[in-house]
Amino acid sequence: MEIQDHQGGTPKPEMERSELVFIPSPGIGHVTSTVELARLLVNRDDRFVVTIILMKLPFDEKFTSYCKSLTESTISNNIKFLDLPLLEQALDMKAKDILAFYMETYKPLVKEALAQLIESSTSSPDKPPRLIGLLVDMFCVTMVDVGNDFGLRSYVFFTSGVGYLSLLFSMQTMKDEQNVDSTQFKDSDTELVISSFAKPIPARVLPSMFLNKDVVPGFLNFARKYKQTKGIVVNTFLELESHVMSSFFDGLTLPIYPVGPILKLQRDEGDKGLDRAREKEEIKKWLDDQPPSSVVFLCFGSMGSFDEDQLKEISKALEHSGHRFLWSLRRAPPKGTIVFPSGYDNPKEILTDGFLDRTSMLGLGVEIKLDYRKDFLSDDEVKIVTAEEIERGINSLMQSNSEIQRKVKEMSEKSKKALMESGSSHTSFGHFIDNLMS
Repeated sequence: MEIQDHQGGTPKPEMERSELVFIPSPGIGHVTSTVELARLLVNRDDRFVVTIILMKLPFDEKFTSYCKSLTESTISNNIKFLDLPLLEQALDMKAKDILAFYMETYKPLVKEALAQLIESSTSSPDKPPRLIGLLVDMFCVTMVDVGNDFGLRSYVFFTSGVGYLSLLFSMQTMKDEQNVDSTQFKDSDTELVISSFAKPIPARVLPSMFLNKDVVPGFLNFARKYKQTKGIVVNTFLELESHVMSSFFDGLTLPIYPVGPILKLQRDEGDKGLDRAREKEEIKKWLDDQPPSSVVFLCFGSMGSFDEDQLKEISKALEHSGHRFLWSLRRAPPKGTIVFPSGYDNPKEILTDGFLDRTSMLGLGVEIKLDYRKDFLSDDEVKIVTAEEIERGINSLMQSNSEIQRKVKEMSEKSKKALMESGSSHTSFGHFIDNLMS
């Protein structure tokens, strides 16, 4: 029997099968992209088997249901799931770095799971896949230590772009080599020169984790840990961030593999835990009925939520702009609690009076402000972005035949080509497989 080369080249003799363990962060977005990456890998080269270890969140029933449906699914014969027990003590509000504490608490369970995988592979009378390494989420990099204990190589799956990755490396270098404390830049107009950025940036627009004295040490340690791995797989594509790739990573000895965009384009058994099929079909039908390039999509991620005053400013801006919109609206958790934002049973309770009625023909429930940031674990006062500022941004974005829309369409086409055979991401993924098998 022969196996076709993953680059589409000359067939080569069958090799022993290899197993990778993927460890995603416990969030739907991170798990979904990890599952899709695993699917890409096993579809590209069926010598690979992937085990995905799932950690739990004690306050998120939706995520727990999703994990359960994944473990009960058979999305691929080469992908299996290992559902770890819920550890209530893993989330401690008193911990200085909540994320780091969570990961350290789960470390023994991950180590035990790996030990069992290794034992089962060595004791089986059949010839099971050989466990060759870990691929850990960008926030799970402490699990590299567990891999080292078993002599396994580790890779990082970075679910953001290389722009943020390069910023993380730059801030870590500034701290370690120049003893620069980034928390001093809060509300500062100091301009920072980041080697991978085309222009200097005002320090006040740094992401909030670099300005929080309790959190920044953990994030800088992420960067240090990344450099101890065998490479970083990034959910981006070369054409989207070509300047960063050429100006920063060319001088980096650590391999970077841009393999995106990683998209979930099909429903499968694992989606049962998230099943809102009827609502999704209604949204897709509504979008299909709208003119091309006429809808503004507002979505701020699973952790993205705003308080009542800010929501009313957004709703005013949408109404006054007159543009069609699709808005993923989430309820902010109570201050000082570790709870994910949730949906509203009745959006009328929070939006401006009559908003849904007046915009019923418009929607379903460019830079606006660069230095806006909101941390729901912080009691710091959050500046309100006014309806006028938001409306200006929406109108600029939706201007017909604008340079913004032209660039979006151009990049959309480039993203499709990147995934095709011989495209930049397809080729980079091949290099990643070569590294795995070397």
